[in-house]
Amino acid sequence: MIRFKGIAISFHPFFVIVMLASVVTGHFLELITLFAIVFIHEWGHIIAARWFGVNVISVQMLPFGGVAVMEDTVFLNAGREMLIALAGPLQNVLLIGCSWLLHACGLWDGPFFDYFIQGNLLIALFNLLPVLPLDGGKIFQSWCSILLPYHAALVWSLRLSLLFSMLVVGYALTPLLYPNGVIQLNMLLVGLFLLYSNFVDYRNIPYRFMRFLMNRERSFPRHLLHGSLAQPIVADKVQPLDDILRLFKREKYHFIYVMNEQGSIMAVVPEQKVIHSFFKGGLWHR
Repeated sequence: MIRFKGIAISFHPFFVIVMLASVVTGHFLELITLFAIVFIHEWGHIIAARWFGVNVISVQMLPFGGVAVMEDTVFLNAGREMLIALAGPLQNVLLIGCSWLLHACGLWDGPFFDYFIQGNLLIALFNLLPVLPLDGGKIFQSWCSILLPYHAALVWSLRLSLLFSMLVVGYALTPLLYPNGVIQLNMLLVGLFLLYSNFVDYRNIPYRFMRFLMNRERSFPRHLLHGSLAQPIVADKVQPLDDILRLFKREKYHFIYVMNEQGSIMAVVPEQKVIHSFFKGGLWHR
């Protein structure tokens, strides 16, 4: 592990193995180039995250890319979270633009130029797939959190990620359907990694939702500053608290209207009190 600008950079064991294999096979220059592209891609995320006040803990280099590990960004609005995710592919677009400028000036040409362009396109387009933890998956999840309650956004974005992960695995195994077909091993490993990662995240949805609730206090000043309109939630007096909390939207502040059997309002409760009661194990009559 090394540190750069205060950020820990670690290398996955498989990445080290691939590096050593590239020396043996004579593809070390290509791999170093791809490593540089991925590093610049991840640095785009880091710059954007720091700009919005998010602490970046580390960057792990994997055989097929990199992952910037950040503190929870749920206290940000969805738009800023999308910008952080888009900052990575934007670096690839800028690298392609600079490369074409050098090419147009006659300063860069040949097979390595083509490889550099293709490498940036591959990294950018692959990361825009709607699969977590890729950038496209984060963008889709943020978009869902605008339209849906946050719990539902977690569920549906991870379900889509699981579906696309299985499609990647299926695509890698497709050559087996043909005579003399060869499995796309790199694609298979990537698909299996994504499938396992999303399966674990899907099981951890309750914990991620708890973090969302615990961070609601940090988003309240934003609603107060901008004078956001509160979104009402109508609840029965015997309705479980967790059912009500699952209706909370990321971009909204909520008042809960507690109704009795006759349809009369018994109480109007701000969301902070509901969250506090939930974590303290309280009930409505308390």
